[in-house]
Amino acid sequence: MPMLARLLPALFLALCLPAHANWHLDGESSRLSFVTGKNGETTEVHRFLVLHGSVDRKGAAGLRIEMDSVSSGIPLRDERMRDGLFEVNQFPEAKVKAQIDLRPIDNLANGAQIELRLPLTVTLHGHSHSYNALLMATRLDERRFQVVTLEPLILRAADYGLLPGLESLRKFAKLKSINPSVPVNAVLIFNAR
Repeated sequence: MPMLARLLPALFLALCLPAHANWHLDGESSRLSFVTGKNGETTEVHRFLVLHGSVDRKGAAGLRIEMDSVSSGIPLRDERMRDGLFEVNQFPEAKVKAQIDLRPIDNLANGAQIELRLPLTVTLHGHSHSYNALLMATRLDERRFQVVTLEPLILRAADYGLLPGLESLRKFAKLKSINPSVPVNAVLIFNAR
């Protein structure tokens, strides 16, 4: 009985302190989407289906996007984006890195939210570019939180060396134009482990 009396408080403490846990992305519940424009009047929403990510105990956050998981709803267009635009054989992943102060999130009550202005770096197609993202973090429960973009990140094809691939897509699809700036939105769910 004395051993049980010592173990129960330690077990309770471990269950109540997810702040000391690593957080891992729930790829099935998370979503990363982007909007493209063509011919000056048509817009379409696409997404990436395979995401990996984590936030460690010190707040180092990383997101990896498998570029061959791009999904536009049109298989031939997906193939052209994978091979001609993203060149997934040479650049299989895009990465997002940030440093988060976890204290405000850890101190949130279940269901509470906090806005965060967070510098982050996107690496895509061998190029890196920094942004100052406006995010909303919501504590869903003791073991989960959600991060969403309150404003889309605007990625410019020129910043990532994607203009030649974009031009190739434009010619292949016989379009007048493809917008070289792409708004990106995210809804990311993290679980404590």
